[in-house]
Amino acid sequence: MAELLRVTTEGLYCEAGDFFIDPWRPVARAVITHGHADHARGGCASYLASVDGLPVLRARLGADAPISTVAYGETVQLNGVHISLHPAGHILGSAQVRVEHKGDVWVASGDYKNGSDPTCLAMEPVRCRVFISESTFGLPIYRWNHDDIVRSEILDWWTECKNTGRVALLLGYSLGKAQRLLAMVGHDGPGPIVEHAAVASMTKAYREAGVALPQTRVAGEGMPEGGWAGSLVLAPPSVQGTPWIRKFGEISTAFASGWMQVRGARRRQGFDRGFVVSDHADWPGLLEVIAATGAERVLATHGQVAVLSRYLSEKGIDAGPLATRWSGETDGTESEPAP
Repeated sequence: MAELLRVTTEGLYCEAGDFFIDPWRPVARAVITHGHADHARGGCASYLASVDGLPVLRARLGADAPISTVAYGETVQLNGVHISLHPAGHILGSAQVRVEHKGDVWVASGDYKNGSDPTCLAMEPVRCRVFISESTFGLPIYRWNHDDIVRSEILDWWTECKNTGRVALLLGYSLGKAQRLLAMVGHDGPGPIVEHAAVASMTKAYREAGVALPQTRVAGEGMPEGGWAGSLVLAPPSVQGTPWIRKFGEISTAFASGWMQVRGARRRQGFDRGFVVSDHADWPGLLEVIAATGAERVLATHGQVAVLSRYLSEKGIDAGPLATRWSGETDGTESEPAP
């Protein structure tokens, strides 16, 4: 049976339908799983994405980008190939791409998680013959706590910062992670919430999409009444060690990432605190989703592809790697290629 999707120099390509999924270079037709920079690149002649993700894509690609949208579950055809988008639970508007041609069904997951998140629709596994799965956290050590536990940890740390006259600087990716953190803390924090401009632009897109988030102010608007102390400042990891943070005075720095699950990661990177929050599936989540797809073949991308592929193969599933440039979630030691 011919490969319905294959990797080319431009990205993941469907020859039968003549379109790409999350291409790496400008192409004529791009189907986009979500708005992170490593999945939604500029310069394509046309884009197809979920209607839920339109505000985010407009913020990322510009007002003039030729974007067409479909509702989740709605089917479109390109050269006889049936395409539909289904919730991935990763960030607002994130989608899995179901591709069907002559009875053969493939699903490209993009990035996904199957936990709770009030800022986006929950992941819905899609039945298919071949499933292209991310494996960012494809090791058994990665197991996420419930959001309520992490929420309490963040609020306790923030309260401690306020009581000691410090600013709580919480680092998380500008798109998706920061808005999820906002929703987690809600209106129960001990002080004002301040956003870096990069975070604020994505929060604006979320609000335009109807996502309820607590009140915030942009750091560039100046000091809150009563001073910076006691504020929660949300910023991307790239601000660590830059002059931007000096204006806040005494700070305590925390990083929200799945990588904080690894003992020593917080200390090596110089954070005072680490909170285990990821917009990617943990090990049990990956296995649960893969099982729910009923796929007889699984292609793993970015992250721990060898470990996940070997485990699935031992369980009788035809599994192997699929080389892509999708980066998943970085460990915070680099700039922000994929918020």
